[in-house]
Amino acid sequence: MSAETLSENSLAGDFWSGVRLSMPVVVASAPFAVLFGALAVDNGFSVLEAFLMSALVFGGASQMVGIQLFGQHVAPWLIVLSIFAVNFRHVLYSAGIGRRIAHWPVVCQALGYFILTDPQYAVAEARAQSGQTVGFAWYLGLGLPVYVFWVIESALGAVFGKLIPDTHALGIDFLLPIYFLGLVMGFRKRPLWLPVVVASACASIIAYKTVGSPWHVSIGAIAGVLLAVILPPHHSGVGERP
Repeated sequence: MSAETLSENSLAGDFWSGVRLSMPVVVASAPFAVLFGALAVDNGFSVLEAFLMSALVFGGASQMVGIQLFGQHVAPWLIVLSIFAVNFRHVLYSAGIGRRIAHWPVVCQALGYFILTDPQYAVAEARAQSGQTVGFAWYLGLGLPVYVFWVIESALGAVFGKLIPDTHALGIDFLLPIYFLGLVMGFRKRPLWLPVVVASACASIIAYKTVGSPWHVSIGAIAGVLLAVILPPHHSGVGERP
């Protein structure tokens, strides 16, 4: 077997390894994609517009905020600012993941940033922390199915939304929060994990009660980042010398 064939087999194996890891995200995000499509049509969007918004924006929370504000005749700058507040955490994700994918070609990096999601970042960061390389084939396998199914399910929600019962009534809207909780717990052995999580949670709750949504998402993220910057790297005290 030639080296070229071995390389192709390795890339294919990496891709399908990423696909397998993406399946929990695909399942957990499906109700929200369908719900978005249904709500978009209810707020005056056409099926094509709902489809294009999912395909071009690809951000569940920001899409939900967008369709609500579009229907209220809100100033465009306020819509942009609100969506930026929701997605500000992706600026932090991009800064973190950039060092992991710097060896990719520029076009591949651009695609990688486009399909970057919360679980995409968490799983890729965990892989890098374990000493493994974040390769493009693996990363694409991890992110592409989430994107494709999100767009398809959004379109299905837009077309058949009125026939689908309330996802809250079915109790399936808990899947995504539980998945995110699992991702957060996966980093629990890292230094500063507990104080950063507590700081982010407290700041987010306070902001939600005072400033309101969607600003609490970004405020919580900034609080965690600031605490991580202020505290010494080995604040946990394990293995430290006096």
